[in-house]
Amino acid sequence: MLLQVKNLRKVFTVGLIKRREIVAVNNVSFQVKPGEFLSLVGESGSGKTTTARMVLKLLQPTSGSIMFEGRDVLGLRRLEELRGYWRQVHGIFQDPYASFNPLHKIDRVLNQVFTLIEDSGVDRESMIKEALREVGLPPGDVLGRYPHELSGGQRQRIMVARCYLLRPKLILADEPISMIDASTRASILQLFSKLREEYKTSVMFITHDLGLAFYVSDGILIMCKGSLVEQGSPDEVMEHPQDPYTKKLREDVPLLYKKWDGF
Repeated sequence: MLLQVKNLRKVFTVGLIKRREIVAVNNVSFQVKPGEFLSLVGESGSGKTTTARMVLKLLQPTSGSIMFEGRDVLGLRRLEELRGYWRQVHGIFQDPYASFNPLHKIDRVLNQVFTLIEDSGVDRESMIKEALREVGLPPGDVLGRYPHELSGGQRQRIMVARCYLLRPKLILADEPISMIDASTRASILQLFSKLREEYKTSVMFITHDLGLAFYVSDGILIMCKGSLVEQGSPDEVMEHPQDPYTKKLREDVPLLYKKWDGF
């Protein structure tokens, strides 16, 4: 098993005078296999992003365990250990602008990836240009420019290109196509497929779109109010939903029903 998450819980304490606790993630457990495309589906505020940030070790869980290839992720402390983990587990976030230093040009943003790559003899320039072409960006259109000079979709595709440079074992993609126009969404999903086929990369795809999750996933997790309420194969979740929240999500995908009923 590539990733094992058990009983993961995150509680935030808010308020200055009258303090109270908010349970963002509650007792979440799941597994990701090598080369698997697993979708985590839920509405805004359901705890999807908080879960991903804990797996990426950007947030410390209140309790629970995260094992990656049999190694305790929560026990990683030294910078060298963290860099090794981030080389293998990489994230793409919904707001691409927040992932950029606005003072750094795109060239520098992409070159920073190589601090995680051990092979110092690689041809960085060629690799960067190849990665940009893979996500549909002509290198001459983006290299030498600052993040604010690019559209949201271009910035998001650069984040996907950064993942492509690393060839990680696991990508946590948090709404990676939400800011990309429809004409290029398929190309990004195809790139994930290419990484799976060539490098056995696993993808944890975080989305609110159950219909999309059905078409691209090997497995689906349904999250509501911080808890996993249902999980299974796409066919199981869509044909035989058990939880009322899953049934509600399914009702919002009418075109999928028509396909399902043989139309």
